[in-house]
Amino acid sequence: MFSKLRPLIFKVDPEKAHTLAIKSLKFNLIPNLFDESKNDPIFQTKIFDKDLDNPIGMAAGFDKNAEVYNSLFKLGFGFVEVGTITPLKQYGNPKPRVFRLVEDEALINRLGFNNHGAEIVKDRIKRNNKMGLLGINIGPNKDSNDRLNDYLIGLKTFYDDADYITINISSPNTENLRTFHEGNKLQDLLKSIMLEKKNLKSNIPIAVKISPDINENQVNLISEILLEYEIKAIIISNTSEATRDKLSDIQRHQKGGLSGKPIKEKSNILINRFYKLLKGKIKIIGVGGVDSGKSAYEKLTAGADYVQLYTGMVFKGPNIAGIIKKDLKELLIRDGVKNYTEIVGNKSLS
Repeated sequence: MFSKLRPLIFKVDPEKAHTLAIKSLKFNLIPNLFDESKNDPIFQTKIFDKDLDNPIGMAAGFDKNAEVYNSLFKLGFGFVEVGTITPLKQYGNPKPRVFRLVEDEALINRLGFNNHGAEIVKDRIKRNNKMGLLGINIGPNKDSNDRLNDYLIGLKTFYDDADYITINISSPNTENLRTFHEGNKLQDLLKSIMLEKKNLKSNIPIAVKISPDINENQVNLISEILLEYEIKAIIISNTSEATRDKLSDIQRHQKGGLSGKPIKEKSNILINRFYKLLKGKIKIIGVGGVDSGKSAYEKLTAGADYVQLYTGMVFKGPNIAGIIKKDLKELLIRDGVKNYTEIVGNKSLS
């Protein structure tokens, strides 16, 4: 069905198409598709000591304002991450700011954390009891004088509503945000987060979302710092400012973060590097180019415990979670495993 509608949808500006998708989910205009893999023991797992039906998550960026997370659970996602949410409402960067690279099955965006602001989103979540595991992705306002404090505001706002909170230090669309990858800045940030958690008497799990454009030294340093502060999960990775050389689409040089199929391999290499350093002490959520059972399988064998997607849904449609699970199950049965966790980090299989 989606394959027939796709040419029509792709004639619409990508940001407008996204707005239409959110409205369609909000008003139940997209049917709840049959999920033949629901409750299949081959996918059942845990994250942060909570049960998951499956390890396929929706990444932050799709449901920026926490409007349709329950609709996404109905579409078969095991967990959903909303945001990025900033303390104050902001418009983001000027339009046009989203570009669909059809030939490359990719997007470039320079949205800039456009969202309704923490208090409005918090009220919305309070009014819509979550039907599954919900992560809340937080970041600073563009014009903030104290970005570290903005993260603390996000934590204080959402710690009692989220199942986990993601510290987003990796968007390329907020100027100088990625400086938080630097050792001293990352340490200061995580130290402040942990002190605030203590003040709040909260055990909320913290995840950190990183850039795919970091070097080997940064990988080692970030691993050490995440282990030092007992971070529960690392999300690998956000969109890339690089990786443009092999793209075919005429829009490949648009400024912003690249997502989708072209960053799949880059993400997988980074996942495996962190997997070898973290040795299972921190969970890995793999993002970047997940659009099929095979691509999810590659992420898992590289070392991801769970995967997330967003761009894959743009190109494959609302049934993508079910499609991935169906194809992934065939690969797992081929490998003779009873649960997908048996293949995590086993690159010899891929």
